[in-house]
Formats: sequence, C-alpha cells, structure tokens
Amino acid sequence: MRQQKPTIVVDADACPVKTEIGETARLFSVGVLMVASHDHRLEPQPGVDIVQVDRSNQSVDLYIVNHIVRGDIVVTQDFGLACIAIGKGAVVLSPRGEQYTDENIDYLMERRHELAKRRRTGGKTRGPKAMNNDDRARFQQKLTKVLRNEQENHDV
Repeated sequence: MRQQKPTIVVDADACPVKTEIGETARLFSVGVLMVASHDHRLEPQPGVDIVQVDRSNQSVDLYIVNHIVRGDIVVTQDFGLACIAIGKGAVVLSPRGEQYTDENIDYLMERRHELAKRRRTGGKTRGPKAMNNDDRARFQQKLTKVLRNEQENHDV
C-alpha cells in the first residue's frame, strides 16, 4: 500500500493547463512540481514547487525522469518522456486529458515517427488544434478522476 500521496510532476515548458493543475491539486492536498527551463517564466501558485533547469535540449525531461517515483502523476505532451515515466510506474496525462498507457504509447510513438519522416521528405502535416475551454475541462476532469482513484485505492 502506498504510504504517501503522489506528486503531480509537470513538464511545464509548454504546458497550457498549469492553472488547472494547481487548482485540482489543492482540492486533493497533493503537491505539484513544475519543471521548466530558464527560458520560461512560471507564475508561483500555492502548493506548487517550481524548478528551473538549464536550456539544454532534454534538461527538463532528464530532471523529471530522475525525480519521479512509482505512483506519481506526470503531465506532458512529450511521448518520449511519457514512455519513460510509464516504465517507472507513473500515471501520465497529456494536457488535453488523454492518459498515456502501455496500450497506446507504442502507437503514438509510431505515428510521431511516421509524421516526422513525412516532414523530412517535404510533406506537410498539421499541428495540434489550439487548446480551448473544453480541452481544459476534459483535462481537469481526467486529473480529478486519477486523483480520486488514487485516494480510494491507496489510502492517500
């Protein structure tokens, strides 16, 4: 049985749901760790620890991988980081509320690879749709569900 509450660890460089994460975490008395490079300014929030790392290409990802433990909740849109976090036993969510799992991450990584190949050969691909209020609400609902499940099943 898990002895302590999970931490929500956020790949915060381009995360559009930082406010929603802070609000939801406070409802469950769960800590948040936002990790970003020095290029990004993060607004302080109650209950949110902020770590800023150097500007190197993978510094944020490496910091997160080295600090998460089984049962933590990772929020990222980076499929590579998601793969490693899943392997370490974390629950991984996208900022749109999609949960990355062993069942779907291989497909997502393969699709990313195929799109990158298409772009390298001059093909065009579309980027993600702009975030909207429905996306934010869906994310917050999914995070709430994950935290409730953690609370009910692990005596958080």
